[in-house]
Amino acid sequence: MFTPIQLLLQAQRRNKRFISIIYDICAILFSLVAAMVLRLDGFHFTVGIQEVLCILVTIGVTLLTFVKFGMYRAVLRYMMMPAIGHIFFAVFLSSLALALSSFFFHAFVPRSVPFIYAGLAILTLGGPRILIRTVYYYQIKKQKPNVFIYGAGATGRDLAYALIQGDEYHPVVLLDDDHSKTGQIMFGLRVHHSCEFETLQSLYQPVKLLLAINNINKGERLRLLEKLSDWPIEVQSVPSVEDIAAGKGNATDIKDLDIADLLGRAPVDPIPELLTKNITDKHVMVTGAGGSIGSELCRQILLQKPSTLVLVELNEFNLYQIDQELQAVKKRKELTTKIVAALGSVQNGNRMHNLMTISSIDTVYHAAAYKHVPIVEDNIVEGIRNNVFGTFSCANAAIEANVKNFTLISTDKAVRPTNIMGASKRMAELVLQAFADKQTETTFTMVRFGNVLGSSGSVVPLFKKQIRKGGPVTVTHPDIIRYFMLIPEAAQLVIQAGAMGNNGQVFVLDMGDPVKILDLAKRMIHLMGMKEYFEDHEDVGDIEIHFTGLRPGEKLYEELLIGDNVEGTSHQKIMTAKENKLSWSEMQALLEHLDMCCHSFDIECIKRLLIKAPTGYKPTSV
Repeated sequence: MFTPIQLLLQAQRRNKRFISIIYDICAILFSLVAAMVLRLDGFHFTVGIQEVLCILVTIGVTLLTFVKFGMYRAVLRYMMMPAIGHIFFAVFLSSLALALSSFFFHAFVPRSVPFIYAGLAILTLGGPRILIRTVYYYQIKKQKPNVFIYGAGATGRDLAYALIQGDEYHPVVLLDDDHSKTGQIMFGLRVHHSCEFETLQSLYQPVKLLLAINNINKGERLRLLEKLSDWPIEVQSVPSVEDIAAGKGNATDIKDLDIADLLGRAPVDPIPELLTKNITDKHVMVTGAGGSIGSELCRQILLQKPSTLVLVELNEFNLYQIDQELQAVKKRKELTTKIVAALGSVQNGNRMHNLMTISSIDTVYHAAAYKHVPIVEDNIVEGIRNNVFGTFSCANAAIEANVKNFTLISTDKAVRPTNIMGASKRMAELVLQAFADKQTETTFTMVRFGNVLGSSGSVVPLFKKQIRKGGPVTVTHPDIIRYFMLIPEAAQLVIQAGAMGNNGQVFVLDMGDPVKILDLAKRMIHLMGMKEYFEDHEDVGDIEIHFTGLRPGEKLYEELLIGDNVEGTSHQKIMTAKENKLSWSEMQALLEHLDMCCHSFDIECIKRLLIKAPTGYKPTSV
């Protein structure tokens, strides 16, 4: 059975407005009559035309004031202090209208009646609204799970207010490290010091802790996360006040912690001159534009306002997605860049030459590649075709189309590779180095970096999915380490390195300290409110960490450089290294032989050629 209040809350919005207006008219009439009765100590008055006019004016002013303040658009269950203030002001105007209209119409209204009426009107007009809001709040509060908010600053206050209004979570406590805030009351919530967490958790049993602190530096945030990772509760974050003000999010946009927080990596601000050098007012092409790196390159490039941006992608859906996204950004920022969505394979040299020629391309960023190690290991011929011969086709087309700059997005797996994917990317580097020695019109540069967080091959989304399912979290080896970088940072550094390069130069991005994958898995489990246990231990926990063993071609440690001849550049995060290379004639002969081996699907022949070339390839099995 539904209560009257529940029936009212579930009624259609139009019916609610009609009911509200009828009720307000009745409440005003009741308040007027009651005020007269109280003043005259009974019904010792008559109602003539003057009194009717006076009543109509009072009702009209009150309703118009409510309409002006949007009281009939407001949802009763969400009414808070601003709405109560509007009721007080509307009643004040209503009382004033009653007094003035009775004077001008010579109606029989004693001078004290408007004051008595004001008090009664506040009760009759505001009381039911407050009652409905209160009943709704306590009914919903019982159904909403409790949460803690960490941070009693502006972000925390906004979040608390939004959650109180919403239907998803019930904030019960504000936590903060600032002793001066302890004991303060915000929207009925008491601020406690973070050292009281254990006591408060046993009292309220929250389902998660929402991190609402954004005005601290990276070091402080990392130390805070280290502390929170020891607390037995899931931790999530909210956007900063600046992001909310800029329209990038809402106070209730609760999400998992940023992957940058999980790895503790602080991006370096880019050098604007390097970002614009090869892009602004130029014609730019990105291959593999629908991939994780390629799409971020497109986003960064568009912001530098090129004349033309050509998106080359083999996957139709990925191309559609990035094209729609960039068109929306172009419209929102009122850019004049011409965006061309081009379906095609980088292995089709004729298609690449046609696109570059028609659009008079100045700069190419070659991100198209097969990069998943196990997949390429099982599809060696296609991996070589795409990564090696696709690069050759694009580079050759760039020379023929008089492209000024060509940048290859390479990988740390190209260094002393143990798998076909890494070896194929090192071969792609050798192809460009040979092209660089052959001619000088097109500047070829290669940029090598490690794993990017959030890419299609990143372990972070995989671990999140496994943890949400209850485990197990799969780690290949307890000692495996990897370098990580954020996708936006990687894209910016690629653009900057390409603008710095001399022909045939190999750049290496500073990936910071390597991350032990096992430690990353543990931290993610802790910050999602659980504990880990291992299949060979008896410790009690929630999520099992299972070691699957190294996959074919996988290394424990990734390297970024070959040899010791490493030099710095004008950018603190970009280095350059001199590598062994082949002459153009040697490369041409090697490619012809490799093409024949691919055509006949001779895997052993392909591996022998990769080992013979200066790739450093040492397969785990030959």
